Amino acid sequence: MLRRLIAKITGSEPSPSHKMSYEEARAALETHAHRARHFLAGQSEIEPEILYYLATDKAAEVRRSVAANPSTPQKANQLLARDGDDEVRCELAKKIGRLVPGMDPQESHRVRELAIEVMESLANDSLPRVRAILAEEIKSSRDVPAHIVRRLAQDLELIVSAPILEYSPLLSDDDLIEVIAGARVEGKLSAIARRASIGVAVSDAIVASLDVSAVAALLANPNAQIREDTLDRIIENAAEVEAWHLPVVLRADLSLRAVRRIAGFVASSLIAQLQQRSDLDDETAALLTKRVRERIEVESLSEDTAAGDARAASAVQEAMNEKRLDDEFVLAAVDNGDRRLVACALSCLAKMPKPVVDRILLSHSGKAITALVWRANLAMRVAVKIQTALVHLSSSKVILAREGVHFPLSTEEMSWHLRYFGVKD
Repeated sequence: MLRRLIAKITGSEPSPSHKMSYEEARAALETHAHRARHFLAGQSEIEPEILYYLATDKAAEVRRSVAANPSTPQKANQLLARDGDDEVRCELAKKIGRLVPGMDPQESHRVRELAIEVMESLANDSLPRVRAILAEEIKSSRDVPAHIVRRLAQDLELIVSAPILEYSPLLSDDDLIEVIAGARVEGKLSAIARRASIGVAVSDAIVASLDVSAVAALLANPNAQIREDTLDRIIENAAEVEAWHLPVVLRADLSLRAVRRIAGFVASSLIAQLQQRSDLDDETAALLTKRVRERIEVESLSEDTAAGDARAASAVQEAMNEKRLDDEFVLAAVDNGDRRLVACALSCLAKMPKPVVDRILLSHSGKAITALVWRANLAMRVAVKIQTALVHLSSSKVILAREGVHFPLSTEEMSWHLRYFGVKD
């Protein structure tokens, strides 16, 4: 096979009676151009010794081909897992992620052990993209080591942990609850909340976190089992969290008592959806009809809301013209409890649409509010004041200044929180 391949590259005809030795093949590779080595590196029916030799080739693109080759021996894969070229390790992660789950049960124990060692090395790679590729490949597999899956689930990079947290069948409820308890990266809980099946213990842990996006994803997941008292806790806090309104209305497991409570704060269009439920008794149906009329009357006053927004926009424009649109202006608006004026000022200073600013303030996320104030080029003390005096976060949720004055989050982290709300850098 090797003799024919080298003949194809070099243009020489092999002698039918001559079998090319490993030494001759190696000599041919050393003699001929990079093109020959690159070609051979991608061949699946090549001798393992040649692929091992090519795994140390000086050309990165040759090593990438070896890394992608499913016939490469595991000893060579071990070398490639430590390769200095990022793309080599990315190719290897893609291959190993597919190779290990699909290994023949008859494969020798030692070969599988070596393959798992390569996978472990890639799961600890310094480059997030390498770990993310591996996670994406093994996210749904049952035939990979559970300890590697747990390692990736705990990864601090969301692009690595999210696929595992959302799809891996190897994570137990205890594993998921451990991740929830120690989650320091927003988005992890939302990934868990989207799993195909969620037990009550995991649902309880997500709700206890008060992560707005995660709870919204949990409510929207028809396969999430949520205890009635846990659902009641969500409803208690849902009035001010618009992101929860639609998913909670669409829950099939609402009690009649829950339906009546929800009708007290959602929009008329959502009450109309509650009216379509087939399990309503006469009393609840009559209450919903009444609530629809009341909400329509309230919503008809939207012109007053528009007038309030116009007033705030005018005040912000005036302050900007007079060069007064600064920390003190926003702090005074917070002291007056003027949420519209605060939102309008932040929208102007941060160059963000006001509806986005409103969503961030309603999210009750200290990190998102801190990122918003940073984007508006205001001081960290403004972020603390908004969290405590305007949004009324509990002390455990407030993001405090570092050393009394500095923003405690990195620039990258604050940018991520803003991107979560659709804000571009």
